[in-house]
Amino acid sequence: MTDAKTEQGKNNIISRNNPYLASIRENILLTKEGSEKETRHIVIDIKGSGITYQVGDSLGVFPSNPPYIVEKIFQLQSLDPEELVNYQNTKISLREFLSKHVVLTRVTKKFLQLLSQKISSASQRKRLEEILGQEKELEAYLWGKDYLDFFEEYPEVSFSSNELVASLGRMVPRLYSIASSPLMFPDEVHLTVAVIRFKLSGRMRYGNATGFLSRFAKIGIKEIPVYNQPAKHFHLPEDPSANIIMIGPGTGIAPFRAFLQHRMMAGHWGKNWLFFGEQHQSTDFLYKEELLDWLKKGVLTKLDTAFSRDQSYKIYVQHRMKESAAELWHWIQNGAYIYVCGDAKHMAKDVHQSLIDIARDTGGMSQEEAQHYVNVVLSKEQKRYRKDVY
Repeated sequence: MTDAKTEQGKNNIISRNNPYLASIRENILLTKEGSEKETRHIVIDIKGSGITYQVGDSLGVFPSNPPYIVEKIFQLQSLDPEELVNYQNTKISLREFLSKHVVLTRVTKKFLQLLSQKISSASQRKRLEEILGQEKELEAYLWGKDYLDFFEEYPEVSFSSNELVASLGRMVPRLYSIASSPLMFPDEVHLTVAVIRFKLSGRMRYGNATGFLSRFAKIGIKEIPVYNQPAKHFHLPEDPSANIIMIGPGTGIAPFRAFLQHRMMAGHWGKNWLFFGEQHQSTDFLYKEELLDWLKKGVLTKLDTAFSRDQSYKIYVQHRMKESAAELWHWIQNGAYIYVCGDAKHMAKDVHQSLIDIARDTGGMSQEEAQHYVNVVLSKEQKRYRKDVY
């Protein structure tokens, strides 16, 4: 990542290698008191940036590290924050390097290997070397830990600035599905951010990007390097009369909020059906007022919700799909596009299987025909089944 300038002209092409320094305009808590989660609506100001985006695209965000971690490392390691270090063929201060260019919340194996060589206690060194030799044990050992944990555990060990430059993992951007339409918000990008936060060893820990956006980035200060990441296959149908089925539990709702804004502003008349799921209706119904208003106005044709923990048994979006199997199959057979956004590991797989089950049980296909229809016909030939999963 090159240094983004505070003011960048419209003629500069904004990209991953040349991000725009944006600021946060709004930071609003979406989840209500009592929720087990913390999900926020973050509005990024891109006025004058020259950034253009389409609904379905993502915003690349380069986070900075928590300031308290950076400062504590200087203190514990007796390092000079203003010392210049070599980074990408240029010299920058150690403070800038540790703040913006490396990840301090996730420890690298390379750092641990160097640490093990520096530990004075033979037994401690042997133990760390044993852990380094077992990948699964190493993963469990490092879970949730940051560099402060190791500098505090081994106060006798010192690292030079050059050793830190060589052993720390580089900062990479985090991609967030854009939750707004440029037709409605040309100077803003909206994000739906699930904050990763937990307590370990008496200290609060945050996800690198979600902690930065929710806690450490200041409103109105241009300190967030961003760029647009165009979607390859996750845009709205070109036909304004096409019907769409959107399946997006949790923060997977983000692009569908953008889709609905866009279709409303562009005057599309195709029908829109949303499946949304979360834990509790009372605390986790993201964008509830907007969605119910769109339902009332007809922007949203159908809204099916699944709040998994509001009853003794779990209900997820795939269960709601099967409850409406006949109507869902009718929409699909009449040309509707299917969009899925969210967790790839569990939700997207379950939704995919549900589509195959519906094609088989409601569509009267054999198992093989149903699989071929979903995996090949809908996905590859007709390109009506589109996924943004992570």
